[in-house]
Amino acid sequence: MTGFKGAIFDVDGVLVDSPHQRAWKEALRELMEGEWAGIRERSSWSDDRFTPEVYQRVLSGKPRMSGALAALRYFDVPDAEDRVETYAEHKQRLVIRLIEAGEFTAYPDALRFALAVHGAGVPAAVASSSKNAGLFLGRIRLDTFAAEQGLAYDFIQPGQTLAGFFDADLSGRDFAHGKPDPEIFVTAAAELHVPPEDCFVVEDAVSGVQAAKAGGMAGLGVARADDQRMLADAHADLVVTSLDEVDLGALAEHRLDRRAP
Repeated sequence: MTGFKGAIFDVDGVLVDSPHQRAWKEALRELMEGEWAGIRERSSWSDDRFTPEVYQRVLSGKPRMSGALAALRYFDVPDAEDRVETYAEHKQRLVIRLIEAGEFTAYPDALRFALAVHGAGVPAAVASSSKNAGLFLGRIRLDTFAAEQGLAYDFIQPGQTLAGFFDADLSGRDFAHGKPDPEIFVTAAAELHVPPEDCFVVEDAVSGVQAAKAGGMAGLGVARADDQRMLADAHADLVVTSLDEVDLGALAEHRLDRRAP
């Protein structure tokens, strides 16, 4: 069997250590301690209950509105359906401020992996449900990163950012169904002109891994939040804590495998 012919990357939590989790948590705290203080006692919310594990299990990987609704329902917020737009908009204002302030970083292991995949001639796409993904991608300088890392790739141009680096970019598009539905990933494979079964998806969220598998693709889970078990239970083909652990040679054999020690 020939190797993988397409790679699909999520953005938040895979390529970028984004401020989304912080924005979701702070937005709900500000509402529950301010405008919604009157219903706080009728909910199960407390700031310390909004943990990274809750974010990964309840919100991560979902479109903004469905993620907001899932969080409000998780914390038993009364009239969640009527409050979801307020919560989603408040979170969006916060995350934009954090992005513009530079409150995020790119994961070096992910950039190394993306560059290596590109260097191996595998077409790649980014496919994130986040409307903010483009803001991140346009601020991450590949030429600067490569110079700092001592990486020599002749395809990196001066001033090049992650925006425009990938062969297809589906981030922020509106789809009829969000993850764990595979629609965004199946569309990405189509835009790469690669059969889904010849693609692998790099995801940090359970819903993203589920979407990859539902679309007939291999799932590479990146456990950024001590959630190896959750990703494995979602049937990821390989779970790593760093993309440096991935055996690049195995990709040419259509396998997701761990690099030998």
